[in-house]
Amino acid sequence: MEGSRFNSASGYGIDIETVEGRVRILRDGVVLADSMRAKVMYETRLSPQIYLPLEDIKVALSDQTDLKTFCPFKGTARYRDMVLDGEIIPNGVWSYDDALPESRGINGFIGFLSSSYTDVDLGKAQLDAGVAGNISGPLVDWLMRGAAFEPTPEDFIRALGEKMIESGIALYRMSAMIWSLHPMIAGKNYIWTRGSDEIRTFAPSYELFEHRSFINSPLHHVSKGLGGVRQMLDVPNDKMKFPIMKDLKDEGATDYVAMPLFFSNGQVNVLTLTSDHPNGFTTANLGLIFEISSVISRFFEVFTQKENAQSLLETYVGRRSGARVLGGEIRRGDGDEIDAAIMFCDLRGSTSLEETLGRDAYIELLNGFFETVSSVIHDTGGEVLKFIGDAVLAVFPDHEKGTEGCINAIEACKRIVAELDAASQEQSQRVECSIGVSHGSVTYGNVGSQERLDFTVIGQPANVAARLGDYGKKVGHRIVVSQDLADQCDDCIPLGPVSLHNVSEPVESFAVSSGVPKPAEPA
Repeated sequence: MEGSRFNSASGYGIDIETVEGRVRILRDGVVLADSMRAKVMYETRLSPQIYLPLEDIKVALSDQTDLKTFCPFKGTARYRDMVLDGEIIPNGVWSYDDALPESRGINGFIGFLSSSYTDVDLGKAQLDAGVAGNISGPLVDWLMRGAAFEPTPEDFIRALGEKMIESGIALYRMSAMIWSLHPMIAGKNYIWTRGSDEIRTFAPSYELFEHRSFINSPLHHVSKGLGGVRQMLDVPNDKMKFPIMKDLKDEGATDYVAMPLFFSNGQVNVLTLTSDHPNGFTTANLGLIFEISSVISRFFEVFTQKENAQSLLETYVGRRSGARVLGGEIRRGDGDEIDAAIMFCDLRGSTSLEETLGRDAYIELLNGFFETVSSVIHDTGGEVLKFIGDAVLAVFPDHEKGTEGCINAIEACKRIVAELDAASQEQSQRVECSIGVSHGSVTYGNVGSQERLDFTVIGQPANVAARLGDYGKKVGHRIVVSQDLADQCDDCIPLGPVSLHNVSEPVESFAVSSGVPKPAEPA
């Protein structure tokens, strides 16, 4: 017997014993293994597991496959296929080839997947029944009753750390690296440290995946499906697997664990735990955390799905529209009548630009145009509703005064022209725009089919804005607006009434001075 049997009432436990006598593993009468040195592992809530020395395995085994699983007190399991009479039994056996201290007794021994054999011949030996255990206490109670009321992932990880401490876990630091669906950030890393109310949150860009510090980190190792990590920190620095371990050791840490947090779609996130107790984490500590890791994953998945939905909606329909959709305005016809300025900003000469530059260079230029225009619109209180070919449709809502939309739209127009002009001077290719803006009452909400909706604005001002932009190209003005905007403009130039396509009455039009001289037309 190696070690002493744990008390089932004390929480999670693991124990390894030598099986007296001969043990054989069979599949339909064929001997897969025959050993006088077999061992049995007793682990809370698991059936007793037989392990046998590699040299006593009688069936042919493949090289190690790509499959890896992690146990915080056994280590990373590597799997092999069984080959029996030409039949391949995928991942039929496993072994812990660098077993952690609690499980050193089975290091390199082979375990058989229950589906890979049909019989176990123990001779005269008998195994005890599996240990049921009792995983409960403040941490589990909180997960069952209180965790769902934590409003943010930061609140959740803070409360999780505090409950682990309350449950007797010698936890010094904990982090969760959760990957996301966001056009600019790869994910969020939440870091909790005992004794601090602040949760440090990092949102790295996708450049993270090329950064040396990430590639040589437990986060990369675990998230790539390479197994978990466990390292006692009382070893020389050159024996540590990753640089972060030395940094934590310098802070007084003694034990480090990184384990996968699986989402329901198979995404592998990472939970890291650091202890500063002289003896590190106990088997019961890690067993408890390992048992509840799937629950922790589900809470983070809920938070992440909400953030993903919000970021995707903001990316594809805009910040305000996304918030309204998340707020429940999801049916066709949902929406409001609002007074707003509607902007239509068009890239001039797009056809010739594409022919001159080529497709790839043109798309790069177009993205730069959209980036400039969108940033200015957002900074001046507007929202991009959609990109239409090479044009931007935006809305500037009125508020209490009833004139905010017009004022903000005029400011945006001038800044767009100025920033595009500045960018043109820094690059060889000139980029110009034509902007039309109108004001009035529009419906701001969902339109479309029952299965495919678009959150946009519907109303005559949207049509007038597009037509005014086209008119500006004809008369040589970058910015042309309707009467309501001219009333809020000190330097508007009257252009007189203009008849617009699909607009029943002529529209009084005005040019807005951008303060940027228009380049001379080519001779």
